[in-house]
Amino acid sequence: MTALSSRQRTSVSQVLLSIGQVLSRLTPEFPDLTPSKLRFLEERGLVHPARTESGYRKFSQQDVDRLRLVLSMQRDRYLPLGVIKGYLADIDAGLTPLLPGSRDVTGSSMLPSGRRLTRDELIREAGATPMLLQDAVSASVIVPTESFGEDVLAVLKALVELQRCGIEPRHLRGFRAAAERELGLIETALIPVARRKDASSRARAAELAVEIAGQLEVVRSSLIRSALGRFAP
Repeated sequence: MTALSSRQRTSVSQVLLSIGQVLSRLTPEFPDLTPSKLRFLEERGLVHPARTESGYRKFSQQDVDRLRLVLSMQRDRYLPLGVIKGYLADIDAGLTPLLPGSRDVTGSSMLPSGRRLTRDELIREAGATPMLLQDAVSASVIVPTESFGEDVLAVLKALVELQRCGIEPRHLRGFRAAAERELGLIETALIPVARRKDASSRARAAELAVEIAGQLEVVRSSLIRSALGRFAP
């Protein structure tokens, strides 16, 4: 999928879509998408729909593709909107930036596919066994669902490697409890925003939650790296 600026119109006669039509195209892949979320993404400068004389938003196919990319980067890579906006700005400028968080050292653009995997596909691609997946579900490390995203694939691959070192999913039960504690911190931090009932504030709360989670991940990683110093010769 190629990210295009909504300002780059391929034809003045192309079909433009209403918010409802955009939702009908994207909600099968992003069930939590709402009109307020779309308006929030516009307010943050992630997409630039056209406007009718009456002020109604109209989205091109390029806008829809751009929204799909933004939502995929949020869902699959947990990137804050500020990072996504910078990435899209580089694309709009004609550059080919490396996707944030990518380990592709060649410098080529690598866009998230947003694909979903069946249980069998997940096990096969991760090089895991059905028992390992079941153990991960039992330990609440992986949430059972009908299909799985790239993030779950990454987790199961990590569990395969950990198992080779003698670390089983049951040893990681505390990770779920730690995640719940972090969620409590995030919810407390969001109280001033969440108590506002307007749609824009709800969208802002959702975005802020992702940003806080990213900062907590930075702190956690730093603490682990620091503790690893005890193994230095």
